[in-house]
Amino acid sequence: MSSETASAPRSRWRRITSSPWFHLVLAFVLVGGVLSFVAKPYSVPSSSMTQTLQVGDRVLVNRLAYVGTEPATGDIIVFDADETWGATGVDEEPWFTSVLRWLGEVSGFGPSGPHTLVKRVIAGPGQTAACCTAAGAVTVDGVALDEPYVFNDLPFTPGVLDCETEPASTRCFGPVEVPERSYLMLGDNRGNSSDSAARCRSLPTGSDGCWRWATRDGVVGKVVSIVWPIPRWQVP
Repeated sequence: MSSETASAPRSRWRRITSSPWFHLVLAFVLVGGVLSFVAKPYSVPSSSMTQTLQVGDRVLVNRLAYVGTEPATGDIIVFDADETWGATGVDEEPWFTSVLRWLGEVSGFGPSGPHTLVKRVIAGPGQTAACCTAAGAVTVDGVALDEPYVFNDLPFTPGVLDCETEPASTRCFGPVEVPERSYLMLGDNRGNSSDSAARCRSLPTGSDGCWRWATRDGVVGKVVSIVWPIPRWQVP
């Protein structure tokens, strides 16, 4: 093979790799890979996490946070909710929305799951959660949680409106054991949060059918920072 023949493919490859279009495609592939497998921004869809997160905040989600480990009590996570959360089934979506979701999953750009939520982990698989102590606190395995982030909590007055009065406080729920590969999620804005316990509060113990869970397979990742708007840059 002559040196001219061998150099021809190399010259074509140099021309391709020096093209601005090649650099643009490469940039999209690299950014898409980061967004798909490492970190991705999400928009907060509701006020259930006020004041920690505001509606419209863009948060950065670490998609590698739970490689080799599990979500822990107090973590704020993004997760794909199932039909028990009122999720719209993919079969009911317009075809173009399904296409956009597929592209979002593959490329890391745009939407992914059909119903993606952000809330705080309270208890994990095998743990028992309940509310409330005599002072009105949530417990996990009998230990009261310190929750300074709670905003707009449901009414609770010991001896006047608590878990023993009639009617009981709407803050009360459980006790309930979290199923395997599942997580009990609550919003920080407890008085305005459609969360795991929303349909179970004030119901008799043993009302199992009202619960809804984040599943391990549905966990997208851990919220590690607010990235927009700029004045709200912070780690929640």
